[in-house]
Amino acid sequence: MTKIKETSTNFANKKALADECPEIYASNIIGGQWALAICCYLINGKMRFGELRKKLQNITERMLTLQLRRLEEDKIITRTVYAEVPPKVEYELTEIGYKLKPIILEFEKWGNEHKELMKQS
Repeated sequence: MTKIKETSTNFANKKALADECPEIYASNIIGGQWALAICCYLINGKMRFGELRKKLQNITERMLTLQLRRLEEDKIITRTVYAEVPPKVEYELTEIGYKLKPIILEFEKWGNEHKELMKQS
């Protein structure tokens, strides 16, 4: 996962859109298949790294780590490390992260409706 150069036109366009439109801002945070998928699993409660890795079978450990760090930076999830051997780490949605639940459920509903529509045509 590479970052967009801050001097690029693409970066400037994304920033301008996000500044003007809260929907684009939100989409930039939870957009992408992995961030949203992680949030989907965490709406049911805390999970450990290995549990998330098993649920997201096609994600690499590196990508999962990067996505979890980004979600933590954006204050969507919290990471709790327990002083145990081996170390125990749990991830959980923050208060603002849990506010995604009705949105995620609506995405699910819309996705199912759209799949059905596409089957019919």
